[in-house]
Amino acid sequence: MRHPDRQFEPTPDSVRASAAHAVEHAIVVESLSKTYGDLIAVNNVSFKVRKGEVFAFLGPNGAGKTTTVEIIETVRSPTSGRVSVFGMDVTTHKSDIVPRIGVLPQGFNSFDRLTVRETIQYYARLFGRRTSDVEGLIDLVNLKDKRDSLFVTLSGGMKQRLGIAIALVNDPELVFLDEPTTGLDPHARRAVWDVMLGLKRKGKVVFLTTHYMEEAELVADTVAIISKGEIVAIGSPGDLVEHNANYMYLTLKSADSSAIDAVTRLDFKPDADSRGDVKIKVSTTEDVEAILAAIKVTGRTLPGIDVRKPNLEEAFLSLTTDTGPDAHRLRRSAS
Repeated sequence: MRHPDRQFEPTPDSVRASAAHAVEHAIVVESLSKTYGDLIAVNNVSFKVRKGEVFAFLGPNGAGKTTTVEIIETVRSPTSGRVSVFGMDVTTHKSDIVPRIGVLPQGFNSFDRLTVRETIQYYARLFGRRTSDVEGLIDLVNLKDKRDSLFVTLSGGMKQRLGIAIALVNDPELVFLDEPTTGLDPHARRAVWDVMLGLKRKGKVVFLTTHYMEEAELVADTVAIISKGEIVAIGSPGDLVEHNANYMYLTLKSADSSAIDAVTRLDFKPDADSRGDVKIKVSTTEDVEAILAAIKVTGRTLPGIDVRKPNLEEAFLSLTTDTGPDAHRLRRSAS
């Protein structure tokens, strides 16, 4: 008969299963919680990150993103639960994990009077990696033409790409990128996306936190959304949109009052903008057909129409509705 307080050794089968699990996943988060006094910052969070994927971690400000990521990076300790990176527990194997990860913090900055090449060389020496492929890193982040330019002269996008190169000086298997395109123009953002996809092609795991839904939708294989300290959805960008934003937008170009009246009589809610275009939220293609047929009956013709499916941003808003800056401040019950 088993004693209720006795600790049992893992069986050979469980050890083999755990090893196989570690081979498939770079990160495994199981029932993770982090509290600060009565404040629950992260509440029973579980997810897995496969090797070779771009994993996007999204959430409103104050949702628990930073706390979760810092625990995975071994910066903070969990209150409860377990986090493993490459099969190693983050609380007991920090010295083994840190050399295998790279981190680009939000708002990366460096020394104004060092060139691109000198900056990478400096951080390589700082991390004890004198044999780092500096020229290879410069090529990877598309800064070959700027290798001898001072940091102070670089654009925001170039500085971020240099930051990614620095995060790679130890040739990590797992790279954390925290808001890597914040404040960048569209061209600079796309250049950073190209670098991220290049890392994936090289077999790196990319763990991305971002507020740009378009970014996550374009580069991520898997998206996890955290709200109020809990994971509210996880899956591919397409799956999240399909299951959490099941509608379309029909836009009527330059619609006049008779067209708007026809839409209203069908119990839809037209929303007119300053240009005279009218946007209508519909559920099916049959709804679209019914609206266009009703407008045709009025004898009016429209200059154009547009039908658009929702995107990840709309799915995100649906999942995190009523999440304000302090909404993650869940309180433990008195019991």
